[in-house]
Amino acid sequence: MNFDLSEEQKLLADQTRSLLAGHAPYDRLRALVDAQAEWDEVTWRALCEMGLPGARIPEAYGGLGLTDLDLGVISEALGRANAAVPFFSSIVCAADAIAMAGTEAQKMNWLPGLASGDQIATFASAEGKAGWRPAQPGVRFEHGKLTGIKLPVADAGIAGLAVVQCLAEGQEALALVDLGQPEIERTRLQSFDQLRPHYKIEFRAAHAELMPQGGQARISALLDRAAVQAAFEAVGAAEACVMMGRDYTMGRQMFGRPLASYQAIKHKLADTLMATELARSNAYFAGWAATEAPGQLPVAAAAARLTSLDALAAAARENLQVHGGIGYTFEANCHFYYRRERTLALTLGPKDYWAGRLVDAVRTQSNEAA
Repeated sequence: MNFDLSEEQKLLADQTRSLLAGHAPYDRLRALVDAQAEWDEVTWRALCEMGLPGARIPEAYGGLGLTDLDLGVISEALGRANAAVPFFSSIVCAADAIAMAGTEAQKMNWLPGLASGDQIATFASAEGKAGWRPAQPGVRFEHGKLTGIKLPVADAGIAGLAVVQCLAEGQEALALVDLGQPEIERTRLQSFDQLRPHYKIEFRAAHAELMPQGGQARISALLDRAAVQAAFEAVGAAEACVMMGRDYTMGRQMFGRPLASYQAIKHKLADTLMATELARSNAYFAGWAATEAPGQLPVAAAAARLTSLDALAAAARENLQVHGGIGYTFEANCHFYYRRERTLALTLGPKDYWAGRLVDAVRTQSNEAA
């Protein structure tokens, strides 16, 4: 079975990379950090003109109705460029949650705006020390109102809508919340990744509405699909690190020879490339499974998540190492990917969480086969 991209997907990848190369060069990222900007609105608008925020949103709600693998092509390009846009928060997580768990009225109300990019949303699950997706969320939904605290929440400073994991009548649930209410306080946190700001959100009896299909099983499926896209983003970032390290070592002279000619450097770059390609193959399979074989998705998503985190961690660190001292300066570009690697390592939960999900998914799959 061939899991390579189709010609249409390769064209989509080329177009997205070309757009990002023109709108989000490293100098642009550095300027955003200097300005302590919330996001790169110019690049976001360019993505919207291509219709990319609506890639996976059904056509009935203003989207393009593409597959998870199509969306992965976009996520990979965004990871390679390290773009400062809320694509993962708003489209991969929040929009997909509404499409999977919302009522028809909720879908009609919110998905067209998310597809056009005019509306920005975020997904709130983590609760600080309580961890990612706590079994008993501290945020409670009672009598149509939300009370509690979520943190960290990515891109919450620019979002007008939040999909919030909460506890409703003792059960895990998802609620839709308009973030413009006076009963909601948003506080920007000191984020390690300066191109993806995070917030603490405090709900003080804020008006909200439940999504009726947002139970435990549906949330797990949503996280699997999001993990696939996070894997694609990590693969794109890892490849950028490998290429950055390769280009630097080929141009850097040591004792009259290119640094890349030394065996130890060759092995470092080869190892990171192999890890990246392994992660890419897992991401491609998981993207295919999300659309074509949902029964295989839990295992495939966890495997893609784990291998992509390993690949990006190795690539980001080795990229710093082969650059030497200059790699640790703000003027170099290595830190953009190192910061994103640290952020992605905790987005959707840490590796231990996904290792546990992988074990559970393999056990379930084995039991069903027996």
